[in-house]
Formats: sequence, C-alpha cells, structure tokens
Amino acid sequence: MTPAPVAVIDTLNGLLEAELNSVFRFMGEGSPYLSRANSDIRQPLNEMVLAGQRRASELAGLIDRLGGIPVPRSIQPEEQYLAFLTLKFLLPKLVDARKLTIERYENALRALKHPQPGVTELLNSHIAEMQTELQVLEKSASDVLAKK
Repeated sequence: MTPAPVAVIDTLNGLLEAELNSVFRFMGEGSPYLSRANSDIRQPLNEMVLAGQRRASELAGLIDRLGGIPVPRSIQPEEQYLAFLTLKFLLPKLVDARKLTIERYENALRALKHPQPGVTELLNSHIAEMQTELQVLEKSASDVLAKK
C-alpha cells in the first residue's frame, strides 16, 4: 500500500490527540468521580473511558497501517483543577467535550477529500459510538441537575 498523504496522517493524528487529551481521561477506574457517581452513570462513564482508549488505539493502528507515525502531541496538565469538582459540575463539561470531539471527527471527514481505504469507515464508526455516548451523558446531566 502506498503511504497516505501527509494531510490524512495529520488529520488522524489530530483526532488521536483529541481522544488522548479528552477530559474523559479523568473518569477512569479509581477516579473520585466514578466512586461518587450512582450506578446509572458510573458504568456508562467507565465504558466511555474504555471506548476512548480503544478509539485512540484504532486511530494509532490506522495511522501505522497507512504508513504514518502516530504522534499525538503531549498531554497537557492544565485540567488538574478537575480533581476538585463535583460530578454535577463535570457532567455538562463532559457533554460539551463529547460534542466537540464529534465535531472534530465530522470536520476531519469533510477535510479528507480522497481518504485511504478504511479511514471513512473507522471515523464514521467512532462518530456513531460517540453520538450514543452523548445521549447517555445528556440524560445523566439532566437527571443530576434535576436532583437539587
């Protein structure tokens, strides 16, 4: 297979960075948010964290198969303040983060005029999965905010 154009690799690396730098990385096992969350949101959040890790791995694998090098930019420590926030505050932020990531994926699809085989399929699969996650997050945020 001939290497993918640099623009395709750059676009995929941008999505890889978005997955790795997502605020969802703070929601993994042992997170104070998961331990404080009720079971209705704890399991879906944990699944979203695992799905994000899988998506990042799939993007890195695709970049590699296309002849590129998966090079995500470094993870920034700027969100350390999140450790002091409540799930009630954080859920709307997760909704916004998921919307932004979906938008990045959709923009990437529009930017790729002639993607290599497998690129469009993988990105569309990730978008569909994240749209389902977004629905769960929106419902959970609504439920948490309704409990005053």
